[in-house]
Amino acid sequence: MYIKAIRSDVLYRRMAAASEKDKETIYRYELMKPFACKWNCIGIPLQAGDGGCDVVSVSRMSGGYAPSGITEALLPEIDKISSNAFWNACENSIRTSLNGFEEHGIRLPVQDYLFTVLLNDPGNPMSRMTGDYCGDGGIPGYIFGTIIPREHSLQMLPVALAHETNHNVRWQFMQWSPAVTLADMLVSEGLAENFAAYLFGEDNIGIWVKNTTGEVLQNTIKPAIKAHLQEKDFQVLSSYLYGDDIMALQGGIPVGMPYCAGYACGYALIRHYLKKTGRNIYEATLLPTGDILAETEDFW
Repeated sequence: MYIKAIRSDVLYRRMAAASEKDKETIYRYELMKPFACKWNCIGIPLQAGDGGCDVVSVSRMSGGYAPSGITEALLPEIDKISSNAFWNACENSIRTSLNGFEEHGIRLPVQDYLFTVLLNDPGNPMSRMTGDYCGDGGIPGYIFGTIIPREHSLQMLPVALAHETNHNVRWQFMQWSPAVTLADMLVSEGLAENFAAYLFGEDNIGIWVKNTTGEVLQNTIKPAIKAHLQEKDFQVLSSYLYGDDIMALQGGIPVGMPYCAGYACGYALIRHYLKKTGRNIYEATLLPTGDILAETEDFW
């Protein structure tokens, strides 16, 4: 198993001291280009010639800094993600997560992994919704962490990376297609957060789960999501997955869902599944959505 970190802290320091033109060059072609395969998979170019959507605009939309925002004023924040201990903790989370599958007899098709950690802008509304840390691991072989580096988020980012690594493994065995449903996304997020809880403890689950009360889950979220499990329109299913607040930032239509409704519902669904069937999280991660739903009709 080969896991390599792209040390963003080193590149951020160079960007902070560089001209605005050079900041963009370093960001696009040294920080983002190693992940070109990931970007190609989702149709995002390193640089859009017509000023359209590219790796810089995607970073801003997801809560990060534009290259021009990486200045010497950010050096104290860069310092917080510059220790070898921090990067080792991130890598160890990914390695432990991957090794667990192999130790359970699951040979992973992908054996090479690349990861980095990006600074999020505390002034960006999207970044404030994540509890100061988040991640992205949906394309096999590539994992991002994002962070506003504070004491709590620095401790919690490895938990989020375990969540993202679970996504990374599941999508090695599941084929992404336009036919993906809300049920697929619900199960995927539920598996990932239960996996993180398995490795780091339930007290370390993210606010995308823990901020939802049992009453809201039972009376508001579950009935609405049950009625839309087979929804395939990605904009619509995203509304049920992420909730009105996040979708409002992306120009989505409100559907009456609280923050990260689908994450909280998915977590409860998979927790119910694991308890009912006695299966472990490793084997459950590889199961088709339909198999899990067939065993959990009593959940609803």
